[in-house]
Parts: sequence; structure tokens; C-alpha cells
Amino acid sequence: MGEKQRGALILIAAAGQANELGKEGELPWHLPDDFRRFKALTTGHPMIMGRKTFETFPKPLPNRRHIIITRREDYRADHPDCEVVHSLDAALEATAKAEKRFVIGGGEIYALALPQATEIELTRVHGTFEADTRFPEIDPDLWTLKKATYHPTDGRHKHAFTYQTFSRKP
Repeated sequence: MGEKQRGALILIAAAGQANELGKEGELPWHLPDDFRRFKALTTGHPMIMGRKTFETFPKPLPNRRHIIITRREDYRADHPDCEVVHSLDAALEATAKAEKRFVIGGGEIYALALPQATEIELTRVHGTFEADTRFPEIDPDLWTLKKATYHPTDGRHKHAFTYQTFSRKP
């Protein structure tokens, strides 16, 4: 196994039933329990993301190293927890020693990382939404659904959703 694949490479996302991720940099839903799960899973691990995804944060998320992929050679992220790279390969090299690495978006970065991913943590939001960004299709010939946990609508969640954990088939 090469240096790039030493640790788990996990795609983590919330997507609607038609793989919708968002529109114009915004999520089409508000799911506080999903935010809590994202924080619990990613804290202490590096996160790989595209520049547009990074720019949706008001500030870098605490206790996580941010690896930002951009084609813009002059792009800077002036924060000690942020590193700018110019390819997925460079992001994987920068995080090669990590036990777990999370790819957090956007759609183009997910599509680039999917062939090398070892796991997917997907929150499947039950509904269809307007979107300009989509999560790639999960091929059932390549992936096994290991766990699914349903969350109904409630006073804080307008949409029902299911946490799904996939692992790559051997």
C-alpha cells in the first residue's frame, strides 16, 4: 500500500435523495444533530476540502487541520490550522501519517477522492432539494452499507434523515 493510503480516507457529507449537497455555497437544510455528529467524527483529524467549501466557514473549525485544495496559485489561508495545496495528491501526501482523513467537500473534491476512499459517512436527508452541487453516486458493486440509523423529524429537524456508514468492498 502506498504512502497516500496509510490511513483511512473517509468522505463525510449530507446529501438529499438525489445526491444534492447545496446551492450557492449554502446547505438546503439545517440539521443540528448532523452538525454534532460531523464535529464528533472529524475533531482531531485532518479535513480535506475545496477552497469554496473552506470559504463557507466563518472561521476554521477548532481542533482540526484544514487542507484546502485550490487551483489558485496565489491563494492563502492565514491560520495555523490551514494548509493550501493544489491537488488531491498533494492533500493526501500532506495527511499521509494521519490515522483518519476526512474529505468534507465540495462536489468536485468528493468525485476526485471517491476512487481512493476507504469509507463514506453519509447523512442521507429524506427529501429532494434545489442544488448546484451533488455528491457522486455510490456504486453498490464497490460499497457495502455497514450501518444505518434513522432520525425522524422533530422540533429541531424539519427533515428526516438517516446516518449511513459505507465501507469499500475488498
